[in-house]
Amino acid sequence: MKKEYICYCGLYCGNCAVKAKVEPAATALYDEMRKAGFEDVVGNIPGGNEFWTFLKDMAENGACTSCKKGGGNHGCEIRICAEERGIEMCALCADYPCRLFDEFFVRYPILVSDNDILRKDGIDAWAEMQNERRSKGFVYQNIP
Repeated sequence: MKKEYICYCGLYCGNCAVKAKVEPAATALYDEMRKAGFEDVVGNIPGGNEFWTFLKDMAENGACTSCKKGGGNHGCEIRICAEERGIEMCALCADYPCRLFDEFFVRYPILVSDNDILRKDGIDAWAEMQNERRSKGFVYQNIP
């Protein structure tokens, strides 16, 4: 597990569709297009240079970084609060759960049980659960 992808709120970026599905697809597309010689003709296609630059960057650097590394929503109240309090994860805060999670739990109901596991069993149990999900193709966007 990449620790830099553990978010304050309890989400794991590795289980986001962008990280789990889009980035590998971008890498595969970039590799295939490069092998086919796309770099030699990209300038002849309207918007081709911009597309190629975008695809190459996503394949080489990924689409985003976690909130702890400066990515994500800079206005996220959960993130701001966690940074101000100097906590690693909100579930470990004495005031958790707080009002900041009211709407968040509606969007990601799985976080209620995930953060309960984190509080009860610790980060290692939580990380093992996230890794197991990832190995089975789970992404948060598939939550009903």
